Amino acid sequence: MTHANAALTPRARLRLARLIVDQDWTCSTAARMFMVAPRTARKWADRYRAEGPPGMVDRSSRPRSMPAKTPPRLVKQIVRLRWHHRLGPVQIGGRLALAASTVHAVLRRCRINRLSHIDRVTGEPLRRYEHPHPGSLIHVDVTKFGNIPDGGGHRFVGRRQGALNKRSTPGLPRGTDYKPRTGRAFVHTVIDDHSRVAYAEIHSDEKADTATGVLRRAVDWLNARGVTVERVLSDNGSCYRSHAWRDTCSELGITHKRTRPYRPQTNGKIERFHRTLADGWAYARFHPCETARRDALPGWLHFYNHHRPHSATNGLPPISRLTNLRFPRDRGGFLCRVSGEGGVLVVDR
Repeated sequence: MTHANAALTPRARLRLARLIVDQDWTCSTAARMFMVAPRTARKWADRYRAEGPPGMVDRSSRPRSMPAKTPPRLVKQIVRLRWHHRLGPVQIGGRLALAASTVHAVLRRCRINRLSHIDRVTGEPLRRYEHPHPGSLIHVDVTKFGNIPDGGGHRFVGRRQGALNKRSTPGLPRGTDYKPRTGRAFVHTVIDDHSRVAYAEIHSDEKADTATGVLRRAVDWLNARGVTVERVLSDNGSCYRSHAWRDTCSELGITHKRTRPYRPQTNGKIERFHRTLADGWAYARFHPCETARRDALPGWLHFYNHHRPHSATNGLPPISRLTNLRFPRDRGGFLCRVSGEGGVLVVDR
């Protein structure tokens, strides 16, 4: 790449070479005009005669032969120890009688110098993917959170007070041990693969009828924002293997894809969103009851979609990748009215 203080850019090299080759200027005269050495002018003229205008660009400075480069046999051994045993450069160098710096250089070239780049289950490099446009693929899943008794849950008030709050909450069913059960909230989530825009609803079960209803409303929510859903990826839960789910996808014109059994990494985007959902909404602050926590979900979804920087979108909020949206801005961000029923986000245009 040409540096900022270079005497000749590719365009100037072409002008210099054409003066010498096409207009019969001498190398010395052309070199004085461009303030370079005659040897430099002769080099670009010779390259222009041999390759034409494409020969004026910079070439790689990599040597043709590197006798001191680590042999491929040792590279394979280093990679194998890194993949299967998750060893560091010092441990690998000790086993193979190599310097730790040499091992580290090989790991960097192979892009496995960080253990976070290697799958913990298979020991292979992580394969990341992203579909080219919004709606090309959406991820669906269900996550569960224990309901909060009146007065707060044990995460904030302690287990002893949490148990007392359970017993004092009216209407809770009793288990076989006669202790009250708060039950669980089933949060059905949808994530767009390209933009990471999220949609969520809270229900009391994860049956097929509930899952298909969430899919229909999520597709309508995305369609209202100019996104056409083409594919949906789910795990192998019973609601996603049902005939109702198959018929709904067929009716909506969506291709259904399922992950490999016992391989949640394939659906990793929505699994990671569940962690963000738990840290940012479910357990972020004290909620005096379950109703208060559910009422906070639409506002948090608005913050996630419109304001929260996302590393997968270059530090911009997910909504920035839906280019059809036009929201007025102020110094604080987007000006929108947020309301919701069952965790559904509604935004005024």
